[in-house]
Amino acid sequence: MNEKILTVFANAMQVPDLRRRILFVFGMFLLFVFGAHIPVPGTNAAQLISFFEGGDTGGSTLFALLDVFSGGALKQFSIFALGVMPYINASIIFNLLVVIIPQLEELQKEGESGRKAIQQYVRTSTVVLAAFQAAGLLTLFRGYGVISSDLTGFAYGFNVALIVATMTAGTFLLMWIGELITEHGVGNGISLIIFAGIISRIPLTFLQDLSTAYTKGEEAEVVKTIFLFALLSVGMIWCITFMHLAERRIPIHYARRQVGRRFYESHTHYLPLKVNMAGVIPIIFAISVLLIPSTIASVFQNNPNSFAQGFYYIFGQWFMNSWAYYAAYAILTIIFTYFYTAVTFNPKDIAENLKKNGGYIQGVRPGPRTEAYISRILERTTFLGALYLAGVAVIPSILYFYWFSNLSTLNLIGGTSILIMVGVALDTVRELDARLTMLKYESALT
Repeated sequence: MNEKILTVFANAMQVPDLRRRILFVFGMFLLFVFGAHIPVPGTNAAQLISFFEGGDTGGSTLFALLDVFSGGALKQFSIFALGVMPYINASIIFNLLVVIIPQLEELQKEGESGRKAIQQYVRTSTVVLAAFQAAGLLTLFRGYGVISSDLTGFAYGFNVALIVATMTAGTFLLMWIGELITEHGVGNGISLIIFAGIISRIPLTFLQDLSTAYTKGEEAEVVKTIFLFALLSVGMIWCITFMHLAERRIPIHYARRQVGRRFYESHTHYLPLKVNMAGVIPIIFAISVLLIPSTIASVFQNNPNSFAQGFYYIFGQWFMNSWAYYAAYAILTIIFTYFYTAVTFNPKDIAENLKKNGGYIQGVRPGPRTEAYISRILERTTFLGALYLAGVAVIPSILYFYWFSNLSTLNLIGGTSILIMVGVALDTVRELDARLTMLKYESALT
């Protein structure tokens, strides 16, 4: 598999158009890394370091997840501190609304123009959500002295507005960069930004693990850390790659037919149903939903009100580091797997298309029977895919907290992160391969 990926990438670099697209993606990655190190105005660097090194804050699951998906930008409290999470949250909201609101469903069926209109709604909602999350983080960080609290009156209001506007603009810029990558590069731009944010942190985190073990004077611990990192990484990558490519093939038969003056002989094709049809989307959706109450709770950390303190304790401290978090994570992942599969794959449309084109499944009548047969198989493959995604999302984090707490890299590349990295990498390589195949056909026809 690795040889095929390297071969596809090497062949793509020999094609001028694909080479330009790949270099464009890397250029956008550099812009993302550069922006992740530009702090927002009025940041106290010393207090920021103290905040993230605090035992009850910096080590929490909430800020660890937010920092991973922002590529370390949150820890720098940079202009990209919010990452693309507001955009993902807005996308989740409108994916749900399209199913609930008939007007949006009709708009989506209008084709490209309808999708563009919905995408514009998503962009507008992203700005609103980004401003809300920026205000929440600002409130939290001011309580720890990360943002200066000496200003009053107009100067205070201007400073708050400037910081919120800067962070909101940073998220909007990331969203724009993602769309540019999708249009002028290769792969899904938003997914690639998350991919870049995760992979850019792995070397530094791994070196920190080695440095921690070495400073303790335990050379054996260094060897153990390297061995565990290599073993767990290879094992997870192999498992995720295998499940990402696994599929259930349904044989589709086509009878001999005549189109105009041309006769087509009977032949057999396959309808592939991927075990993990939803990809990494359910994981990202589940994380986004889980972070909402914790983000709101962080705003109430320094509020003396008893209700606010109770809300903060439950969702800001206890929930994110308890068994309830992992249970909710697994359940939401399973729910979103079924939901996203139902949105993206419609057995009724497949059955109708097969009937129109003279295709049939051996022993199954065309029409409703074919739809029911495909739906039954889809339910089984989706069930396996949902269990797989839930396991990948939860098990590595449980291993980290209960057995390998000295290996921070495992927490960073835990199932969620490595699933995103492998999934995005495979999807990008698949698109490169498809573009190469299309270019071969075009050259053969000219």
